[in-house]
Amino acid sequence: MEPVEVNAGGWYLRALRADERVDDRPALADSGIDDAEYVARRTAQWLSDEHYSWAICQPNTGELLAEVGLTPSGQSATLTGWARTGHHDALASGSDAVQRFAEGALRLTVHR
Repeated sequence: MEPVEVNAGGWYLRALRADERVDDRPALADSGIDDAEYVARRTAQWLSDEHYSWAICQPNTGELLAEVGLTPSGQSATLTGWARTGHHDALASGSDAVQRFAEGALRLTVHR
C-alpha cells in the first residue's frame, strides 16, 4: 500500500520523510533513533504491507512529535508508538486516529 495521510484533529499524520523538503532524521535522532536507514525501511514496509508508520506532526511546521505504527497480521493489527518528550498528547490523538482508520478503511481488529 502507498502511504496514507491521516487528519487527527490538531495533528497531521504522514509517512516519515527524508528528502529535500522535509527531513525527519534530526527529530528521530533527538528521540534516540539514529539508524540512517530508518526512514527508508519504514517506506519499504509500507510498500510491502509489513508495517504502516505515521509521523505525528505539528500541523503548522510539520515537525515530527511522535510516531505511531500499525503491524497487520491477517484480520488484526498491533498498534504501537512513541513520542518525543512532552508530546504524549499527540501520540494519544494520533493513535486513536490510526485505530479508526485501520478499523474503518482496512477492516482490521486493532490491538494496543
